[in-house]
Amino acid sequence: MKLAFFLIAAAMIAAALFLLLWPLMRHGRQQGRSRKVFALALALAFLLPIAAISLYLGVGTPAALDGVAHQPKSMSIDDAVGELKAHLAQQPDDLQGWMLLAQTYGVMHRAVEARDAYGQALRIDADNSAAMVGWAEADSLQREDHRIDGRALELLERAVKLDPQSQRGLWLLGISQFQHDHYAEAATTWRQLQPQLDPGSNVAKAVAEQIAVADARAGNPGKTAPEMPAVEAQGPALQVQVALSPALKDKLARGDTLFVYARAEQGPPMPLAVAKLDAAALPATVTLTDAMGMTPQFKLSSASRVFVGARISKSGQAMPQAGDLEGDAGVVDVGTRTPIRITIDKVH
Repeated sequence: MKLAFFLIAAAMIAAALFLLLWPLMRHGRQQGRSRKVFALALALAFLLPIAAISLYLGVGTPAALDGVAHQPKSMSIDDAVGELKAHLAQQPDDLQGWMLLAQTYGVMHRAVEARDAYGQALRIDADNSAAMVGWAEADSLQREDHRIDGRALELLERAVKLDPQSQRGLWLLGISQFQHDHYAEAATTWRQLQPQLDPGSNVAKAVAEQIAVADARAGNPGKTAPEMPAVEAQGPALQVQVALSPALKDKLARGDTLFVYARAEQGPPMPLAVAKLDAAALPATVTLTDAMGMTPQFKLSSASRVFVGARISKSGQAMPQAGDLEGDAGVVDVGTRTPIRITIDKVH
């Protein structure tokens, strides 16, 4: 770069000197003043290059002769994960590295890998409450029914004992208790979370709504549809009217459980909102809202279109089983304000 620049500059200066001095010298000879003209030409030939170089060094950009530095290639998240995994292969006891890898997998919605990485963090520090909560959440996300039980529940219980201020730990523990029909315990757990939240925030409102639902179910278990929290002006609210086909009425039994749910048209199968009722309450009307999501990350307002269905479970479990009774309304916009009608008319 530098050599080319100097060659071009020298050529330009030579051309300028030729165009300037040749007419001057020819005119001097014609006038009989060849010596003076030659001296003037010599002085210009000497001073002009010096002046040009000095001017460039003074007001130019000599640093540009070194070329423009190459910008480093941006790293993709897959590249970063690859480098982090290589690092952890060399240093498998790097706790912060495993936590970072687990959180990154969480962002990438790779729940199995996130759970495994949190497991490595717990191998290094068995009392790490953040890793316990992360493991439990990742485990629930990789399950089809997204239930929190077994080791996940045990870890959450330990985590909130070690860190009673763990907001995510308290939230998930309350969800697990709610999923196991321990409504009074769920309400108590979520009440521990409330003082840590900003009053008036959407999160605080969602927690308050969940507490209201849990309290209602704890006070009158199995007959909860009319006591669902009032629909807030903000966020989607799908009013679902569910009825049982007369042809299937003889298949309804005491103790059957009705699930009314909405899940994303495209995405994970976990319901974005679900209501659980005593099937004896049919026909029933349920309003599905953000407050009925199973986790804070997946709620009704996170999708634009949802599949709305209803199922009468013989086992009381959320997962469909043979013999369950089903019906659905297909896919609807989450902004739907007119009642959505479902007739349960099929046997799973």
